[in-house]
Amino acid sequence: MRRAIELARRGTGFTNPNPLVGAVLVRDGEIIAEGWHARCGDLHAERAALANCRARNISPKGATLYVTLEPCCHTGKQPPCTEAVIESGIARVVVGSADPNPLVAGRGCEQLRAAGITVDEDVAQAECDAINPIFFHFITHRAPYVTLKYAMTLDGKIATKTGASRWITGPAARERVHAERLRHAAIMVGIGTVLADDPQLTCRIEGGRNPLRVICDSRLRTPITSAIAQSAHNVPTIIACAPNASGERASKLEETGCEIMRVPEHDRRIDLRQLMVALGKRGIDSVFIEGGATLAACALEAGIVNHVQAFIAPKIFAGVGAPSPLGGTGVESPDQAWMLSATTVERLGDDVLIEGDIVAAENATPEHATTAHDGEIANAAPKEDACSQD
Repeated sequence: MRRAIELARRGTGFTNPNPLVGAVLVRDGEIIAEGWHARCGDLHAERAALANCRARNISPKGATLYVTLEPCCHTGKQPPCTEAVIESGIARVVVGSADPNPLVAGRGCEQLRAAGITVDEDVAQAECDAINPIFFHFITHRAPYVTLKYAMTLDGKIATKTGASRWITGPAARERVHAERLRHAAIMVGIGTVLADDPQLTCRIEGGRNPLRVICDSRLRTPITSAIAQSAHNVPTIIACAPNASGERASKLEETGCEIMRVPEHDRRIDLRQLMVALGKRGIDSVFIEGGATLAACALEAGIVNHVQAFIAPKIFAGVGAPSPLGGTGVESPDQAWMLSATTVERLGDDVLIEGDIVAAENATPEHATTAHDGEIANAAPKEDACSQD
């Protein structure tokens, strides 16, 4: 199963909104074939492993299939994997994670058992579950899995008192950030970051894929000459603005290739929960928030953040005027803090990455939480529901 997990990870960044899945065929204790879901629309892991069998002129009859996720039993862009497994003569299937997709949800294993195949479930489940937090969240909530990332010094600064911020972390940490950009379907920043840093927000991993860029810009202040606007014809870009933002500015940005998405406001800012609903309807399964401090605080207050990544450099900037990672008004007492669970600590060169899951969105205002899911978003064209491995 651990080999199947290794194979599954090879699809990172290319299977969205589908899960990462790996499969290994074993006979007499030896691997005879293997496969993984390489890209959305391509063969599922089970069928890829069977194709590998055929390419090696090996019969899978009587073999054991190890697969990280319950085989699908419905037709999407690919036919049911249960059908292929049954027809192949495989004798036993070992499953890591259950598939929460309502179209599967245990029925895949039921079909295999009904065909006389021995099925063992929940093998290395924790390890298999760990590779698909994005898919599990999206398939059950129909909204993107949101990671909030920031890099800061040991004294909690994201820039010096002059605003200089390149670079806080070293090469290893920055390489990891690009891997996260690849893993997530979209990257999101606020207009403040665009104006201050003029970022490209692309993935610089060789052979990688650029995420959809989402700019929260209520008043359409994104410069036509910015790196974002000038590259929008090549890198998909959405600028989320208020319903009453300038039509003239919108037209000019659209000419550069940017898409304008008008989103309702909350407290004079983009309603982030409504924005997540709109992105979810388009099949955007994950969003990587990279800045800045105002957007980070608003995201936490809106209750949309699922995971936090804090890259910490062994440096001290000091300075009362030097900015910190999160703005907003903050909490009034320690017991109101946002808490993290399942935290991990990882060394990246001289830097440290601390990450974990948000325990609960109790700090989201009741009014906001109630209204966030209501209503339709302009220009939010619905997308066909994602199947487990369409």
